Amino acid sequence: MKTSRVSFAAALAAGTVLVLSGTAFAHVGVQPGEATKGGYATINFKVPNERDNASTTQLEVNFPVDQPLTSVMPQDVPGWTVNVEKTKLDKPLTVHGKQINEAVTKVTWSGGKIESGKFQQFPLSVGKLPENADQMVFKAIQTYDNGEVVRWIEEAKEGATEPQNPAPVLKLTAAPAAAGDHDDKKAAEAKAADGAEHSGHDESASEHGSDTTARALGIAGIVVGLGGVAFGVASRRRSA
Repeated sequence: MKTSRVSFAAALAAGTVLVLSGTAFAHVGVQPGEATKGGYATINFKVPNERDNASTTQLEVNFPVDQPLTSVMPQDVPGWTVNVEKTKLDKPLTVHGKQINEAVTKVTWSGGKIESGKFQQFPLSVGKLPENADQMVFKAIQTYDNGEVVRWIEEAKEGATEPQNPAPVLKLTAAPAAAGDHDDKKAAEAKAADGAEHSGHDESASEHGSDTTARALGIAGIVVGLGGVAFGVASRRRSA
């Protein structure tokens, strides 16, 4: 009896862990999770199908309107049709010397099918990424062939647990230092060190010169003094 109860409790706990981990793992995400600020990147929206009785037939990704991207180019995904929607900007942007009046606000893939237990990636080439932000949040909507719609639109809050339906987040990182900048820095450091070394040599030479002059003056003083003494002795002898 006790063994049966223990086995039942263990099975229940294991089932709970699987359900919770499945819920956390099966959300729509963006890969890779990081990109360089102010640059261009190829990102993939990874869509797993976590339903046993339905297939995913559509993915809609909404772009943040306060971080407009002027270039969004989808890669063909066999069996899927892609639609890119643009919206006119309130304030035009200048990119590569050209004025841009509209930006992509939504990309939708449809017509294909992601079966149960499988996933699909939807690639995009995007840019120019924001320079004054640390992340971009893309709100995604996943539709199944049984009519179910899952909205991956919840934004995570600092210090809080992950929401049940988190929105895909792309972290933005600062660009690494260029090789030329590194070389210039090393050259500046070498020049400073060389200047300090020359300065040390100059000071040493100056000190050496001052020391030599002092010695010469000292010897001259001794000679003059000895000459004076000899002159005085000679004068006394003559007087005698």
